[in-house]
Amino acid sequence: MELGLVPYAQACALQSRSVAARKLGPIPDVLLLCEHPHVITLGRNGRREHLKAGERVLSQMNVEFHATDRGGDITYHGPGQIIGYPILDLVEHRKDVRWYVEQLEETMIRASRNFGVAATRFEDKHGIWVKTPAGPEKLAALGVHLSRWVTSHGFAYNVSTNLSYFDLIVPCGISGKRATSLERLLNRTVARNEVTAPLASHFGAVFDREMVTILRDEFLAALDDAEKARQAERLPQASGEFAVAAMKGSEA
Repeated sequence: MELGLVPYAQACALQSRSVAARKLGPIPDVLLLCEHPHVITLGRNGRREHLKAGERVLSQMNVEFHATDRGGDITYHGPGQIIGYPILDLVEHRKDVRWYVEQLEETMIRASRNFGVAATRFEDKHGIWVKTPAGPEKLAALGVHLSRWVTSHGFAYNVSTNLSYFDLIVPCGISGKRATSLERLLNRTVARNEVTAPLASHFGAVFDREMVTILRDEFLAALDDAEKARQAERLPQASGEFAVAAMKGSEA
């Protein structure tokens, strides 16, 4: 489901509702796609000293800061970046966190290949990287959370991201490594919606699921129904008609 530009806290709240519903069965797996206004997030294992800017500088630059329960260290999100929040029940896939992270990386590696970019994994670092004359640069980051094998948080893929905002942090806690973007690598303008469709398609292929478009209002109504049913102790079962719901384009 494509959410568009959404404040980070609002996206986290929607994830929480989606995870609760997925655990109980009324909704199938879903891939939430969005972008955020300028925000820096710190993972549960992150180090605060990797934030190089103080509150005053962040306020002047209109950048929010949030501590989160995802894995990983510190990262930046902003306009021109595709954020993917898969809400998957890994009981129906494979109960293996390493496998799950590798599948997300594979999704983004394949999507990059659509644009002639040879992205790869790098040593023992999560995310995807591109070799450049200046050394490996990070094209996309990962940070996930699991609760009873239901996933949340996910990936951040740089399309037309303003890379100067990464100067506010030590990206992912890895000093001496730079972030890059698809626009920078291709040396041309790239619209975000050029990349969302390949990402969603490869996500479906990697996780062996048919991707089905679902309207935002339809999904929110399903969450409302699930919450009402839970309160009434009447929990409907997922229809099984489709396994992963994703929305592309501007239908919401």
